[in-house]
Amino acid sequence: MTTAQAGTGRTITTDIPARLDRLPWSRWHWTIVIGLGTVWILDGLEVTVVGNIASRLSEPGSGLPITSGEVTGMAAALYVAGACLGALFWGRLTDKWGRKKLFMITLAVYLAATALTAISFDTWWFFLFRFLTGFGIGGEYAAINSAIDELIPKEYRGRTDLMINGSFWLGAVFGSLLSIVALDTDIFAANVGWRLTFALGAVLALVILLVRRHVPESPRWLLIHGRDDEAERIVSSIERKIEEERKDSLPRPEGELTIHQRRSVSFLEIGRTVFSDYRKRAILGFSLFIGQAFLYNAITFGFGAILTTFFDVPSGSTGYYFAVIAIGNFCGPLLLGKLFDTVGRRIMISGTYILSGLLLFGTAWLFGQGSLSASTMTACWCAVLFFASAGASSAYLTVSEVFPMETRAMSIAFFYAIGTAAGGISGPLLFAKLTESGVVGDTVLAFSIGATLMCLAGLVAALLAVKAERRSLEDIAKPLTAAGSGDGGGGRG
Repeated sequence: MTTAQAGTGRTITTDIPARLDRLPWSRWHWTIVIGLGTVWILDGLEVTVVGNIASRLSEPGSGLPITSGEVTGMAAALYVAGACLGALFWGRLTDKWGRKKLFMITLAVYLAATALTAISFDTWWFFLFRFLTGFGIGGEYAAINSAIDELIPKEYRGRTDLMINGSFWLGAVFGSLLSIVALDTDIFAANVGWRLTFALGAVLALVILLVRRHVPESPRWLLIHGRDDEAERIVSSIERKIEEERKDSLPRPEGELTIHQRRSVSFLEIGRTVFSDYRKRAILGFSLFIGQAFLYNAITFGFGAILTTFFDVPSGSTGYYFAVIAIGNFCGPLLLGKLFDTVGRRIMISGTYILSGLLLFGTAWLFGQGSLSASTMTACWCAVLFFASAGASSAYLTVSEVFPMETRAMSIAFFYAIGTAAGGISGPLLFAKLTESGVVGDTVLAFSIGATLMCLAGLVAALLAVKAERRSLEDIAKPLTAAGSGDGGGGRG
C-alpha cells in the first residue's frame, strides 16, 4: 500500500479489495455468515408469528382488544413502515459511521422493541412497538447487506447473499412451529402464549448481539474513510487465520485501486450518482423491490387468514401449513443460489421472477375455480415461493453490489424503503381487506396483482440486470473516491 498527499485528504493505492476477493472459503467466512446472517431468522420469526397469532389475538381472553384484521393489516403495515423509515435513517449512518457500529445498534433497537411488544396491554402499545421493531429491522437490512458483500469473496458473493437473505425462512419455520405450541391453550393461557413468542425473539437477538462482537468492520469502508492502517491489520489477520487453516500460503492478489480518502459523501452526490449516473440500475432496483415486496408482505401477513377463512383451518393449526411453505422458501435460495454465480445474474433473476409470477397466476386460477384444498393450496404456494424467494433475495444482492461503495448502504436502504413502502405497506392493508371479505374473487384479485408485478419485474431484469457474477465490487461500480472516477467508467449505466 502506497500513500500520497492530496488537497482534500490522502491518496492511497491499495490491493486490499483484491486480497479479500482472492480468499478461499474458510471457517472465518462462516463466522461472518453466522454473525450477520442470523438476523434474517429473527425477521422471519417476527413476520410469521404475527400472521399465525392474528386469529388468537382477536379472540376473547387474549389480553388485547384487537381484531384479526388490525393484526394482519394495521400492525403489519406499521411494522413495514417502521422498517422503511429505519432503513433510511440507519442507512445514512451506516455509510457515515461504519457497518459494525450500526449492525450492533440496530439489533439492540430490535431487541428492546420486540421485548416491549411482549408486554402489550393495549392496542396502541402493540402498534407502537411493532413499528419500532420494524425500525430496528430496517436498519439491519442496510448495515448487514453492506458488510456481507464487502467481506465475502467475489466467487461466492451471490450464493452467500442469497442464502443469508433466504434464511429469513428458517425463522419462518421456527415461528410457525413456535406458534403451534404458544397457541395451545392446554399449555399456555390465551393471554400468555403469544407474549412468549415475542420474548423468545428478544432472547435470540441477545445471543446474536454477543456473537457479532467478533465480526470486524469492513476493510473497504475503512480504506475510504482514512483508516487504512486498521484495514490492513484486519485483512492481515484474516489472511493469517486462513493460511493456518489451509497450511498453505495464499495466491498473490491481482489488481490495485487508487482512492482519494474522504470522510463523507453528501446526499446530493448520492442522489446524483444513483439516479443520474446509474439510472438504469435504479429502475432495476425499484422494479425488483416493488414486485417482491408486494407479494411477500401481502401473502406472508395474510396466509393464516386465508386458511381460516376459506378452508376452515383452526387458528391453532395454521403454523403447520406455514412451516411447509417456509421450508420451500428456504430451499429456493439454498438450491438455486450457486447458479446466480455460474449461470449469471441476468438469466437467474429474470427467470425466478417470471416463473414465480406465472405459477402464481396458475394458483389464482385454481383457487378461483374452487379446485384447491388447504393442502393443495399449500403445495401450490411451495412451488411459487421456491422460485420467488430466490428472486426476492436477489433484489437485495442486486442493489448492494451495483452502486459505488460510498453509496452502498444508503442505496440498499432507499430501494428497500421505496419498494417496500409501495408494495409492503399497501400490500398488507389491501390483502387483509380482501381476505377478510370472504369473497373468493377478492383473493384471486390480490394474487393476480402480485403475479403481475413479479412478471413485470422479471422483464425489467431481463433487459437491465447487471452481469455482476464473479466480478469485484470495484469493477462493477467504481468507488466515487477512486482515481479517475469522474470519467464515466466503472460500469456505469
